[in-house]
Amino acid sequence: MAHEPRLLFPELLVDHLQDLVLKTEGVKDMLDELAGFSAVTLADPAIAFCSITLIQRKKPVTVASSEERAVRLDETQYSSGDGPCLSAIHQQAVVHVPDLTNDHRWPAFTAAAREAGVGSSLSVPLILEGEAEAGLNLYSTRSHGFTGEDISMVETYSYHASKALRLAVRISQLAEANTNLMAAMESRTTIDLATGAIMAQNRCSQETAVKILKIASSTRNVKLRDIAASVVASVCHDPSVRTHFDA
Repeated sequence: MAHEPRLLFPELLVDHLQDLVLKTEGVKDMLDELAGFSAVTLADPAIAFCSITLIQRKKPVTVASSEERAVRLDETQYSSGDGPCLSAIHQQAVVHVPDLTNDHRWPAFTAAAREAGVGSSLSVPLILEGEAEAGLNLYSTRSHGFTGEDISMVETYSYHASKALRLAVRISQLAEANTNLMAAMESRTTIDLATGAIMAQNRCSQETAVKILKIASSTRNVKLRDIAASVVASVCHDPSVRTHFDA
């Protein structure tokens, strides 16, 4: 008997996916939560489990899963270079395998799936931006474990999940850019402070002070910022001195 549909109403689904983005600390945590949520939402959790595949620079990797069996089945596809998950991503289309005992398109995957007690699978692409590609993979321990209604729900679900994943990636990129900016500002502040100290000590111009720092950096094979930090610390007589932008 087919399981009862578990998909939330669209507005509740969107709210929950947005909460995943906002309440998890990073993209990896968000993906783990998404895999678990997908397994419960899209299929009967007693018979199905889920994973998420990400392809970057042509290299696929399972970045999240609700169960270890999903990871092993994904890796079988990566090793052989083909399977329903990779096909869904490359073709940008849903790939449904209703009965793995009668499917001969991917021999290595089919053999591994049967050994793992999997009877059917459902893979759907997640639409990302840029060079990365992703896919959501559902595995059922039953043959014909996914109904036509399930497939329709997965297509709707993947649209909203893709938007949530893109938002999570964008937030992560902005956070990384902000961290890099703060590091650059901190480095610039340290160098400026060291330059001022050298100018005062040697009664020289700013250009000469910068040259002194660069020569010291090159001679000692030490980063310019680290040389500058040592100068500031020596002037302050405090090796733990912190710049304004230090956390």
